[in-house]
Amino acid sequence: MPILVYVYGLAASCFLGVGFVLQQDAAARAPLGDILSFRLLLDLMKVPRWLLGIAFMVVGQLLSALALSLGDVSRVAPLLATNLVFAMVLARRISGQRLGRTGWAGVVMLSGGVAVFVAAGSPQGNDDAQIGPLRRWLVIGAVLAVALLMVMIARHLRLAEEPPWLAAGAGVLYGLQDALTRDASTVLEESGIGGLITTWQPYTIVTSAVVGLVLVQSAFEAGPLRQSLPALTAANPLSGIACSIGFLGDTVRVTPLALTGEIVGLGAAVSAIFLLGRHPAMPSGSSGGGGSEDEPAADDSGQPQQRN
Repeated sequence: MPILVYVYGLAASCFLGVGFVLQQDAAARAPLGDILSFRLLLDLMKVPRWLLGIAFMVVGQLLSALALSLGDVSRVAPLLATNLVFAMVLARRISGQRLGRTGWAGVVMLSGGVAVFVAAGSPQGNDDAQIGPLRRWLVIGAVLAVALLMVMIARHLRLAEEPPWLAAGAGVLYGLQDALTRDASTVLEESGIGGLITTWQPYTIVTSAVVGLVLVQSAFEAGPLRQSLPALTAANPLSGIACSIGFLGDTVRVTPLALTGEIVGLGAAVSAIFLLGRHPAMPSGSSGGGGSEDEPAADDSGQPQQRN
């Protein structure tokens, strides 16, 4: 596995993390009536900070595409989950809050969990895998159904409870996007740009990216970053790994010891994601409505803080 996979993956995480913080800071001020509407993107395009956040995210997506073109989704996706660490760095500067024991514990758990998963599972791509179209579309259909279910659940909740579900739905779509990006890079290598533009993958990638962007900006608008970013960051690699194994033919070790390590690693990473997401350094913000529907921010112990 080329070392550039890790270089590109970590660089992508840096740009994605910074981009998410900038986007949420802008989206929190958007009209609440724009939630889950493409009109939200049109409104946010007028905000320089949001455009800067999108620029960071685009660079991150390009770097992640480079990583995926060189490595396996099941190896790259956990690396991209470390974007939360870089988001914490910028959030800490905004809030002026030190990381403390909780923050550093989250950083160690996240990076260590990713390392343990990769070491235990030893994810490997299999370009020779024969995946039938039925299996491919069943996996893609299942992923889309999960994303749709999360959005439907969100729409039946109070505004303050929507962000985690909307963000998780976006994360599921981004995981599918990662797997399709890897698939498209294989088509590009084999058939060139002419062959790529005649396949369905690039158009599905663009569609999932746009829909995912609407979902994540709606989540950022509806509540503080700590409510949405953990769910987004956790759902993305889980969806990407499921897709890569489901229709790309990626493999991981399945011995009892390896499975134990994979479960422990992923469990530690997901736990760290939510631990960091609730850290006081993460901007609490307020939604565009600025109304009473927002949940109070949680303090370091996870208990809600009362408004003054």
